[in-house]
Amino acid sequence: MLIGDVMTRGVETTSTGATLQATALKMREAGVGMLLVLENERPIGVVTDRDITVRATANGLDPRTSHVGDVMTRRVFCCYEDESIEEAARRMEEHTIRRLIVFDRGERMVGVITGDDLATLPREERAGPVTGE
Repeated sequence: MLIGDVMTRGVETTSTGATLQATALKMREAGVGMLLVLENERPIGVVTDRDITVRATANGLDPRTSHVGDVMTRRVFCCYEDESIEEAARRMEEHTIRRLIVFDRGERMVGVITGDDLATLPREERAGPVTGE
């Protein structure tokens, strides 16, 4: 099974200058736990609900005056929609992450795949093809 078969289409985005309060509201309204951070239309990082909670709130940052750039993860992990779900799972495990940004081969962002997307698949789908003798 391919990543494109199970991913969520579309990617919600923000900028480094957005306040954490506005970012949290955007996440809530979109029903997502992660926003891709863009600069000049290029991905430069991600901000998650966990970043806002653990890096900001727990450290006493004011969400009305603190910005995404203060707490975001400055690394983007990605995959291609025509790669296998096994490859997505391997990358998530290797980098200890729960989400990958999905691109098409034209380098356009087309979606997100999460650990939850993979976990909801029937076991035989997650295991991949069974090889015979």
